[in-house]
Amino acid sequence: MKLGISTLPKKWLEEIINLAAECVVVVDCKGTVVYINSAYCEFLETTMEEALGKPVQEVIENTRMHMVAKNGQAEVAVVQPIKGSEMVANRYPLYIDNELVGAVGTVMFRNPQEWLNYSRKIQPLLKELKYYKTKFEKELKSKYRLEDLVGESPEFSEAKRLARRVSSSQSSILLSGESGTGKELFAHAIHQMSPRGHFPFVRVNCASIPENLLESELFGYEEGAFTGAKRGGKKGKFELAQHGTVLLDEIGDMSIHMQSKLLRVLQEKEVERVGGQAPVPVDVRIIAATHRNLEKMVQDGEFRQDLYYRLNVMKIEIPPLRERKEDIILVALKLLIKLEEKFNNQGIELSVEAAELLRNHAWPGNVRELENVLERAVNVLDGKIIRGAHLPLYLQDGNVRPSLAYTQLKSPEVMSHITKTSIQPLREIIASAEKEAIIEALRLTNGNKKLAAEMLKIGKTSLYDKCTSYNIK
Repeated sequence: MKLGISTLPKKWLEEIINLAAECVVVVDCKGTVVYINSAYCEFLETTMEEALGKPVQEVIENTRMHMVAKNGQAEVAVVQPIKGSEMVANRYPLYIDNELVGAVGTVMFRNPQEWLNYSRKIQPLLKELKYYKTKFEKELKSKYRLEDLVGESPEFSEAKRLARRVSSSQSSILLSGESGTGKELFAHAIHQMSPRGHFPFVRVNCASIPENLLESELFGYEEGAFTGAKRGGKKGKFELAQHGTVLLDEIGDMSIHMQSKLLRVLQEKEVERVGGQAPVPVDVRIIAATHRNLEKMVQDGEFRQDLYYRLNVMKIEIPPLRERKEDIILVALKLLIKLEEKFNNQGIELSVEAAELLRNHAWPGNVRELENVLERAVNVLDGKIIRGAHLPLYLQDGNVRPSLAYTQLKSPEVMSHITKTSIQPLREIIASAEKEAIIEALRLTNGNKKLAAEMLKIGKTSLYDKCTSYNIK
């Protein structure tokens, strides 16, 4: 007697299916469930009677069985979220006599306990993978927009206007300015506005990487290129930034030897890994930044002239903070919002006295120094208002012109007048103080009513109404 699968009893076949693959489902070409085994029903907390004849999407969450049954493309070992966790599923098109009639799906677990054990093992790995993927993507994306660059002075406004204009270009950009002026923020904003904004933004600090490591960091290396090289080699920054932007910060600190290699990359648009045999094509845009005088370095033979002209296609000079006094309070208020989030301390205000001290400082460290000063003030803050006493002593020693309201309040004439004459109605005193505060806030923000309203902690509409009421222009 010839034996074969046709001789096996139906119950045997069902048991074999349950043993060979814990969960099995079959759909027709329309995606309707025509078979589902008991193990799958138990896992889904349903019954065969309830599942049969229904669209598979109504029975199994996040399924793609109906799509496989339609397009005939197998999907093997794919992760599918079900019941708050991940399972690994196989989906195969079902052909009978060369005709696509449906699809078969299986779950790669022998029993529910095995699925739970596997799930417990894979969940930490998936979380770790997600963490590193998110971190990697975050590090290779621009963080700042042009709107984050605070300032309304003519010089700073011109730098922002030029940044917006050149962002759509493919040419190299040279950002020039003192340390702490915000060159990296400009680079972020330019990349974000550019056609390359959806591709990686890779930063390289040429001053912080040792000379002997800079080449492998920029251009990568092949396996076995040197002792300690990773198995399989490593991509360099230029390869990681493919179709995106590379920021070469502190380019003035790069050695002449590395300048020659960089020049070749810019000319040939290809990199050669350390220990590599064949060049790798790259498509990146270069933004270079420096606080040094590259023109003088070229004259002194410290910087290659040909590389300088390659980088200096479009030059944006960012003015120091001392040359845009009208922007100091605007920048300070922006930084305070950032510090409020960092310290989870909302509603921090800047007193008139502290604002005057900030305005009269030379800020040799530029915005970076201002942020440091404000962070120090927030750390020692005993309330919600930053006063002069909260600022470093070297700022307090500056010659500060007291505000009009402060001078009037503390003058002997006013104090004498208060003690010797009848006191004004409280409403008039409040109105006078409110008017003076609004005038002072508008002066400190150079007439910017939006920022003045933020300083005064009132709505912009309310400020406009009060300005009209007090006839403040």
